[in-house]
Amino acid sequence: MASDTQPPDFKYKKLTGSIIGAAMNVHSELGNGFREIVYHRSMMHELILQRLSFQSEITMPLYYKNAKVGSRRVDLLVENKILVELKAVGEINAQHISQVLNYLKAYKLEVALLLNFGENSLTFKRIAQLKNYQN
Repeated sequence: MASDTQPPDFKYKKLTGSIIGAAMNVHSELGNGFREIVYHRSMMHELILQRLSFQSEITMPLYYKNAKVGSRRVDLLVENKILVELKAVGEINAQHISQVLNYLKAYKLEVALLLNFGENSLTFKRIAQLKNYQN
């Protein structure tokens, strides 16, 4: 299991691997071509089967320099540690990655998964940032 002293690229490696495995199961079963909501509901079911705790579409506070400045709903928060952003698009692009990096900072989280069910094969990006909440 990952410790707090590991670099963010490796933090929660086992947990993110389990989430990616769940997403692969969903994509294997459904393929591509559905709207994002279908994959979202399927991921929730698969996470239950995997016995992973999660919250779906919860409203989380957004922070700017340690001040709460708003809130936004997240697709999934797994084990209160991993932000999971779901897409059903032709290709993940730099804007999607920047969006998730901004979410990590604003939500004060360290690790996220960007999962895209819109391609022939599941594509994903594991995105991490250094814990730096003192700014």
